[in-house]
This record gives sequence, structure tokens and C-alpha cells, in this order.
Amino acid sequence: MSTLSIDPTIYRTRPAPHNCPAVENAVFDMLQTLSVPFERVEHVPVPTMEECSAIGQLLGVEICKNLFLCNRQKTRFYLLMLPANKVFHTKDLSSQIGSARLSFADAETMQSLLKTTPGSASVLGLMNDTEQKVTLLIDRDVTAKPFFGCHPCVNTGSLKLSTQDLLCKLLPYMRHEPVFVTL
Repeated sequence: MSTLSIDPTIYRTRPAPHNCPAVENAVFDMLQTLSVPFERVEHVPVPTMEECSAIGQLLGVEICKNLFLCNRQKTRFYLLMLPANKVFHTKDLSSQIGSARLSFADAETMQSLLKTTPGSASVLGLMNDTEQKVTLLIDRDVTAKPFFGCHPCVNTGSLKLSTQDLLCKLLPYMRHEPVFVTL
């Protein structure tokens, strides 16, 4: 278990807008517009999945690993959601999506397309991909659980959301059709 110091308060309301960056406010605006309930915690920036697991334990959910990937030519971009404990092998994914030589996309492209930074990548960042340049890939194990955890596009908070709300409300609203994969 991490020694990360976490405020144990679980909130069911958004933080005060003046306390949040614009990208985080936009997340809470979207959740409010869609009447999507959530639980959230605030914390110091968490650079590792091990530290995220301590936050997940507090929320009673697994915080998903979100990887921002691209093909070799940097013409196709992917956001991969998978359970935190799964190991990612590019060859396992490449064959399922028909894209050889996947690698991590650069921070500038992530900022441009998702309005977020490494360590803060989140499925919720797809709200900023209005031209649908990013394909969402979801490991089937994520959808097997009723809830999942993610950041609100900043690495100083974490949310617990319903998987059903993700699939039936959030993704249609963000105009992103997921591709389900098995890793």
C-alpha cells in the first residue's frame, strides 16, 4: 500500500469552479448536463498507478490506466482504457485494431487533442476531441465492472463513475464510439 497522503473526504458535488482549471470545470459541467452522478476525492498529483490504487481503495473502485497511443506515422491516435493491473503489450493490441507499430503519442498532441497532460489522461478528455481524431479503445475487463475510476482531466482529483453512464450517456454525448479489445 502506498504511503500517499489522501484527504479521505468523498464528495458527491463538484469543486468550487474558481478552484479548478478550465478543463476540470468543463468535465463537471458535462457531468451536470447529463445528470451523471459521481463520487470524487481530491489529492496531490499521483504519478504512478500504485498511488492511484490507494485512491481507488478509498473510492471503492479501480482507477483505470489510460494510455494515449499513436501509429508510427502519427496519423491515428488512440486512448486505451484498461485495468490498472494489466500489462500492456503493443503486439496484443496492434493485431486487434489493425495498426502496426503503436507507441506512446507525445505530450503536445495529447494537449492539442484532449486538453490534458501525461498523468492526467482520461476518457473524459474525449469531450475535447470534437473532430473525433482519437479512437477510444476499452479493454473488456473495464466494462465487466459496474464502476470505474478516472481523473477529471487533471491529476489532482479522481472520480468514481458508473460504467453504464460511460457507455450510455457520456460516450454518445462526446460522439465517440468505443472499440472493445481484450488484452
